Formats: sequence, structure tokens, C-alpha cells
Amino acid sequence: MIKYKNTGVNGWSIIALPPLAIKKDDDKMKKPDSRYEVARRLLIFWCVFIGVGAVAGSAGMLVAPDGSAMGMQALLPYFQVLPFAGVLFQDFVFPGISLLIVNGLTNLTAAFLIIRRKKCGVIAGGIFGVTLMMWITIQFVIFPPNFMSTIYFIFGFIQAATGYAAYVFLKQDLFAADASEYP
Repeated sequence: MIKYKNTGVNGWSIIALPPLAIKKDDDKMKKPDSRYEVARRLLIFWCVFIGVGAVAGSAGMLVAPDGSAMGMQALLPYFQVLPFAGVLFQDFVFPGISLLIVNGLTNLTAAFLIIRRKKCGVIAGGIFGVTLMMWITIQFVIFPPNFMSTIYFIFGFIQAATGYAAYVFLKQDLFAADASEYP
């Protein structure tokens, strides 16, 4: 691996770094997976899983605004504790659009950015895990305790932790030091 470094006096110079350890697998040489790659793949899974689930949930709310498509008719009265309940929460249209924007499209966008190997995708994936936990916290206030809310809160925590780990591992993978700079 070659890195470029500004030496200050003479301009740029090339530094040859030792290659990563490689292992032999059926006469094919391949680079081992770094911790970042493992965390990156897990974060892609969580972003796609949460994103697709949110798009499906919002589609169910928008197809049948009374909640009948998903068996949620009994939950509509619980929305009456929220501000603007008389305007926004007469049916599931506003919650469906909110779910689509806040948890669906954002997570799918983060997954796309992570697949494209953009650092901002890793950061966004972690942030959207926290966003999911905040979304579910609001559900804890509005609705009676239930299994789905609890498990999705845990999913949000796992997504946020995976995003944080991927960010730290990425920083570690990008760190390079030249031994000749130190006495």
C-alpha cells in the first residue's frame, strides 16, 4: 500500500506501508475482512431491515388510513394525547407519512451511502438508530406496553451501537503512522 505524505520541506513524498496480512484460500489470495467491513455489513443489514419495515408499515397505513390493513384500528384513540390530535391524527395518513420519512427513506438512504462506501452513510446509519429509539420512546408514552415497540427499541439500540462501532473501526483502518517520524 502506498500513502502520500507532505514532508513540508521537500513537498510530497511516497511512503510504502506494509501490506495487510493475507491468507491463502484455495490458491486464491484475498484480503481478510477488517472489523470495519464486518461492522459495515451489519449496519447495512440494520438500515435495510428498518428501512424496508418502515416503508411497508407506512404503506399499510396509507393504503387503509383507518388502520384496518394492519389491525391497528384500536390504536387510533391513543393518538388523542398528542398536540394537534384533532387535525393530524383522525386517521393514519400523517403517522404513515411520518414513518416513511423519519424511519423508511432515511435508513434506505443511509444503506445506499454505506454500500457506496461513503463515510457519511456510516454516521447517518448510527444517527438513524438513535432516531428509531426516540420514535419508539414516543410510542412508549402514547401506547400501552407491547412487544413490537420494545423489540424495535432494542433494534434501534443495536443499529446505533453498530454505527458507532463502524465509525470507530473506519477511523482505525484509516489511521497510518510512519515510524521514521519518531525517534
